[in-house]
Amino acid sequence: MRTLIHLSDIHFGRVDERLLAPLRTTIEAMQPDVVVVSGDFTQRARTHEFQAARAWLDTLPKPQIVVPGNHDIPLYNVAARFLTPLTKYRRYITPDLAPEYVDDEIAVMGLNTARSLTIKDGRVNREQLQRLEERLAKVDPKLTRIVVTHHPFDLPEGFKEDDLVDRAPMAMEAFSKCGVDVLLAGHLHASHSGNSARRYKIAGYAALVVQAGTATSTRGRGETNSFNVLRIAPDEIQVDRYSWRDETTSFEVATIEIFRHDGDTWQPIGTAEGIDEAITSDETVAPQITG
Repeated sequence: MRTLIHLSDIHFGRVDERLLAPLRTTIEAMQPDVVVVSGDFTQRARTHEFQAARAWLDTLPKPQIVVPGNHDIPLYNVAARFLTPLTKYRRYITPDLAPEYVDDEIAVMGLNTARSLTIKDGRVNREQLQRLEERLAKVDPKLTRIVVTHHPFDLPEGFKEDDLVDRAPMAMEAFSKCGVDVLLAGHLHASHSGNSARRYKIAGYAALVVQAGTATSTRGRGETNSFNVLRIAPDEIQVDRYSWRDETTSFEVATIEIFRHDGDTWQPIGTAEGIDEAITSDETVAPQITG
């Protein structure tokens, strides 16, 4: 089994400083196999924001798979936005816009959806998808295949279709061909887990779609700060959402959802509380760490 931490929308420049140390300590206690950050490290892509994000990332466990978000592209500096949009991201976060982590159980692939030509929307292109297919073709088919983007391929209730990444149907067809199991994203500051079958009618295929809220930003958009923990077995994935509680100054488990692999589809089988065989032992849930 592998433990994957999924953070998103850190937004240095609009960070709730109280949350940084408890979040780091909670993550350390889980001893994750990989930490994923699905974009928006900064609020306005300023140098000091990237420096602060870099310093905090350096305190988290490794390895890390990270991708940029739309906020990591300059907004008001028009020349930088169109001529050198990710220069600071590459300098302070990582020069690799297609990072990957592969071990003998999981393969995690980053895909950049941030673009200069739009303020907040994202996009994938054919070249990126072709490269992803080539990367995954080298991976053992038995591994759980995970793709990380900033912009989402599915949406929680109440969001508009415009919030989806552009060319999502084309990407989902490519994902189905190369057997992508899990899609991790952020951007909306709202948590969500489900499968892709409702939105994308692809015969015999349904990926597990997991959306992270904002881990540390003061712009919660109605949802408390949160992050996800995925506990990944070959044919079953448990998604735990940890939410911040002011009264205990800690991140604590808010929801637990279980998904099971059936052929090429990932199906929800309920919450841990209602399933006898769910992964619910004390050793799989990190202790509640206070600030």
